[in-house]
Amino acid sequence: MKKTSFVAGLLILSANTAFAQQAPSDASKPPLGFFVTSVGSGKGADLGGLAGADAHCQKLATDAGAGNRTWRAYLSTQATADQPAINARDRIGNGPWANANGAIVANDVAHLHGDTVELGQLGNNVHRTTNLTEKGAQINGVGATPNQHDLITGSKPDGRAYTDAADHTCKNYTSSGEGSVRVGHSDRTNRGATGGNVSWNSTHDSKGCSQENLVSTGGAGYFYCFAAD
Repeated sequence: MKKTSFVAGLLILSANTAFAQQAPSDASKPPLGFFVTSVGSGKGADLGGLAGADAHCQKLATDAGAGNRTWRAYLSTQATADQPAINARDRIGNGPWANANGAIVANDVAHLHGDTVELGQLGNNVHRTTNLTEKGAQINGVGATPNQHDLITGSKPDGRAYTDAADHTCKNYTSSGEGSVRVGHSDRTNRGATGGNVSWNSTHDSKGCSQENLVSTGGAGYFYCFAAD
């Protein structure tokens, strides 16, 4: 009995240690700095432009008790006759960023995007179990009903805007009709993508810009929000 109790005690101690490494205590838990929106605009990829998307991030963060920080949507815009392109990576601050559970998803912009060979091999910590909403809920991925893993980014894998003539941003997030938007997969799976792409921020283009179009390809109009301060 003593041997059994000793082994059981070691197992419990090991489990508690592992949990402590994954979930910081409230005292040491870093502030919320990253989340996936729990709701979209309701108008597909029409988010009211960057200003509307940022305001949506700010509101959700405020509702979650993190409104004291400056929030930005992880979205790139394409150049127009009146405005230069804007890169998502340039909007989100310097990091590090923690999710609702206190897990660091990336240390900085270079780590987030794998800017060097070493960082690319290391990889960021953005995946199915860390892509949480501001409320701490996981996003439905492949295998869940409904699948909502398509997250709007309008970005290339390096976090920069597209420079070709095609529309990758649903007219810079003002259209719920014509156009298309680039999405990433929150669960890092390649269903619905081509070439085995498992990118968190640039997997494929949507079929269109309406809410129905986004839902039909495995999305709901959700996007990433980062604390930029």
